[in-house]
Amino acid sequence: MTPLLPIALSCGEPAGVGPEITVKAWDVLRDTCPFFWIGDPRHLPQGTEFVEISTPAEALNICATALPVLTQRFEGPVIAGQPRSQHAAAVIGSIETAVNLVQDGQASAICTAPIHKKALIDGAGFAYPGHTEFLAALAGRNRVVMMLASEQLRVVPATIHIALAEVPQQLTPALLRETIAITVQGLQGQFGIAHPRIAVAGLNPHAGEGGAMGQEELTWITALLRDLQSEQYDLTGPHPADTLFHAAARARYDAAICMYHDQALIPIKTLDFDRGVNVTLGLPFIRTSPDHGTACDIAGQGQANPSSLIEALKMAQTMARTS
Repeated sequence: MTPLLPIALSCGEPAGVGPEITVKAWDVLRDTCPFFWIGDPRHLPQGTEFVEISTPAEALNICATALPVLTQRFEGPVIAGQPRSQHAAAVIGSIETAVNLVQDGQASAICTAPIHKKALIDGAGFAYPGHTEFLAALAGRNRVVMMLASEQLRVVPATIHIALAEVPQQLTPALLRETIAITVQGLQGQFGIAHPRIAVAGLNPHAGEGGAMGQEELTWITALLRDLQSEQYDLTGPHPADTLFHAAARARYDAAICMYHDQALIPIKTLDFDRGVNVTLGLPFIRTSPDHGTACDIAGQGQANPSSLIEALKMAQTMARTS
């Protein structure tokens, strides 16, 4: 088998847990999943074995014995647990470098460590709700889909970082159709599932219960799903969300489409909090991320759990082999 190119890991917020979980993940994956870290080596935990590299290809031979680092210099010191706006440009630069390298064919995928959005806004006028939207802009894509995935469940929220009150207005037939289409294409092209089975949750409690608890299921959601079924999509719904995530239900689909952020994220974080992975579908490259934030409250204390980052790197490698 031809060796895969290494995975590019952007550093994220240096005052958070990113540096320490990177080293912990490298210690576990060094022999099986080559990756390189784009960041400032001064931010790594004291005693970390690392080698500065000039090209991603070098990581393939180095990763087994030391963490390969493609250096991204930061201005000023980093204090664990205290994000600084002066670091914003370098954090953004790390992400941009990762994207450039994967688009140039020098990396097989990108994995992104958590960012501190307020620090990016304060320091660089960051105009995006999160990584997902920023990566879409860098890739020139108008629409991408956020999937949360683990061995137990894959979920996709049709609407993401908006207030709950805005969901009924933002959730349109065009948006839901596009979300389903991108999810199916991603499952086929990046997860190797030839005929994905999709379950779609209703917007309202009990999927509207015949109009008693909401009208959207009656006025357009059911009709849209029937149209997609006629186009050979293997999908069911709209299902009451409260019966969609128990074990027997999960066995009947490959991914669940949900209508808003918490409807999707609560079940996966309940089932597999430490190993959930954030995947962006619809990009022209593979992107994964741990499904947690910067955890500045425990940064620098050696307590951070690297499981989600480990799973994100492993999933990126599996997707690269499948694509």
